[in-house]
Order: sequence, then structure tokens, then C-alpha cells
Amino acid sequence: MRIGIGYDVHSLVEGRLLILGGVTVPFEQGLLGHSDADVLTHAIMDAMLGALALGDLGKYFPDNNPAYKDISSLKLLADVAQLCRQKGYKVANVDAVIIAQQPKLAPYITQMRENIAQAIGVAVDSIGVKATTTEGLGFCGTGQGMAAQAVALLVKIP
Repeated sequence: MRIGIGYDVHSLVEGRLLILGGVTVPFEQGLLGHSDADVLTHAIMDAMLGALALGDLGKYFPDNNPAYKDISSLKLLADVAQLCRQKGYKVANVDAVIIAQQPKLAPYITQMRENIAQAIGVAVDSIGVKATTTEGLGFCGTGQGMAAQAVALLVKIP
């Protein structure tokens, strides 16, 4: 078994869609980034890469490469899952949390889990996603941005 942790942060800005776990969440702001800036999926990818000591997202998907401009992070997640399989490992489970003051994310969590599971190629019950606020504290609490943390357990492919 191998365990990895991931963390990601993006600023909230006008004029962008808010995409979390591959779901477009209705909100007046979106996350700033070169790709779709899906903070949840980015944290999960970093956790998977970290479990195998493969570096971070920037190593594989640099933000100065035009090929990744506005790309779906679910596509990148599928690529990371494939890389893990090439290294002889598969995802056993993922647990992740989105840190955001607004909007309320509960109505979208099930679809996020399904999207992530499909991209990785695992059962939906292997993917945990939660959301929390910071009670108004810090950059997430003031609405300047969002963050996500994830843990991934990878197991050797028999």
C-alpha cells in the first residue's frame, strides 16, 4: 500500500465557471487557473502522485503549456490514474474535503463522487468527498478563494 496527501488552492474571480469534481456549480464566481481550476480534482491528483513519490501536478501538466489551457481536470485525473497503473498501482480509495465558505455544495457531492470515480476507474463507494467552511476565517472564509485536501490509498495491482 502507498498513501499520499494532496492540497490545492485557487482564487475566486468573476468571469469563470465554478467547477468542482467535474461539476459546474452555479455561483457568481469561478476559480482562477490555467486549466478549469478544479481545486478538488487537483488535490486528488496530487495525493495520487504523492503516494508514488512522482512529484506534483506541475511536473506533468505545467501551467505554461497551452495544451492544458481550460482542459477538464477530470481528463487529467484519468491520465494520472493511468500513470499509477503503469507504475503497478491502482486507487483503493480517496477521501477529500473542499474548503469554501460559499456556495453550499451538498447538492453536488454525489455527482462529484461519480465523476471522480469514473475518471479513476473505481467504484463510487471508493470516493469520499465532503465540504466544510472556515466559519468566515482566512482566505476561504472571506470568499477570496477555495482550497481542497485529499488523501489517496493506492495498492499494488496483483
